[in-house]
Amino acid sequence: MAAVIAAMVGCGTPPPAPKPPPVPDQFRFQSGWVTAPADAAPRGEAWWTRFDDAELDRLMNEAGEANGTVEQALARVRQAEAQWRLAGAADKPVLKATAGAERARADGVTATVWQGSLLASWQPDLWGRVALERQAGRADLRASEADVASVRLAVRLELARAYLRLRVLDRQRELSEQTLGAYERSLTLTRNQYEAGLVARSDVTQAEVQAQSVRAGLHDLTLQRALYEHTIAVLAGRAPVTGTLAPVAVLPDVPAVPATVPSTLLVHRPDVAVARERLEAASARAGSARRAWLPDITISAAAGVRSTRWSDLFEAPARVWSVGPQLAATLFDAGARQATADAADAATDEQAAAWRLSVLTAMKEVDDALAGLQALDAKATDQARLVALAEENERVVTNRYRSGLVSFLEVAVAQNLTLQSRRAALDVTAERLDASLRLMAALGGGWEG
Repeated sequence: MAAVIAAMVGCGTPPPAPKPPPVPDQFRFQSGWVTAPADAAPRGEAWWTRFDDAELDRLMNEAGEANGTVEQALARVRQAEAQWRLAGAADKPVLKATAGAERARADGVTATVWQGSLLASWQPDLWGRVALERQAGRADLRASEADVASVRLAVRLELARAYLRLRVLDRQRELSEQTLGAYERSLTLTRNQYEAGLVARSDVTQAEVQAQSVRAGLHDLTLQRALYEHTIAVLAGRAPVTGTLAPVAVLPDVPAVPATVPSTLLVHRPDVAVARERLEAASARAGSARRAWLPDITISAAAGVRSTRWSDLFEAPARVWSVGPQLAATLFDAGARQATADAADAATDEQAAAWRLSVLTAMKEVDDALAGLQALDAKATDQARLVALAEENERVVTNRYRSGLVSFLEVAVAQNLTLQSRRAALDVTAERLDASLRLMAALGGGWEG
């Protein structure tokens, strides 16, 4: 018997814990990163305040609470908490009460049997199986809580992107209106010169086409802005009809990234925390599955009354009781327990791979964002120089046109070059803002901590 128990205990040994994924001391596009600790919880930094925009602050706070996706994640937390409490009740005593009456026939006699009883039972957790299930439930609860942070981060990132793009559209509209004003002034100048017989009718047509193309493009900006307003309203948990935002032509500044940021921030990413907790839950369940070979011991006690006459139900002869332990073990199940244990081990391996992948993905996204910010900073400097050159070229060509030295075609080319360079500069600013958002998200919400 001792040998059988020893063999069962051996079968119940859990698999070794998976090794944590590596975290580098340094990233490719930024030095000074330090090795991350093995465990950390998601952070709650209000990273969007770095853009110093009161309207964005208000919307982000709404998205963190009223958003439908966030509400679903919060409901999953309550479910996980209930499952954790359920796992914790498995090794606690249970008290049941029964009462009833039945018609029975014995020895040729048919009679009504009245009975009532109280049953107390307890199945002690001798092998730690329930403790492991409780550990798994607690890990699932922590994973659900981290998932709320992950959902909030994703929703807020999407909202921040939509909001900043809307502000970029406001700036594009302002730029288009300024350009349209310049084109209309050029059109007036060309008409005056045409009426004076200095230029051909084709120059007037060219100026009209140029102004009209910008005027038509304003409608596209209006439509895109309305769509972004609708997206922002839904992300904030409101109906699109209530999502009107007043135009603001000033873009937020691109937040300055510190020279060095600790890699401890990587383990604060909610998705990394979720993967880590899922791995712990799977590992605990694998250990619990391997303890299925061990016998269960139940200690029970019962007391009650039983009589064929209601009036005698509470007399001494009608009283019955029992107490004692019970040992139960499955001797043969055609490999069902082994299959369950193998499936649990495979689930643990799956979660370990998911954890390692989440860390590698985090490192990639951080390096991607850092690389993007470096390249875009240099591009913004060159683009600003290009805008200055295009504006200077436009001034020179316009003066030459007024002097009758060149045709309006050269003016139109110069003006279009200026407009394109200004739009490109605005696009670079939008890309820099988006890269800052991606870096904040890749670090789990900003770089403080």
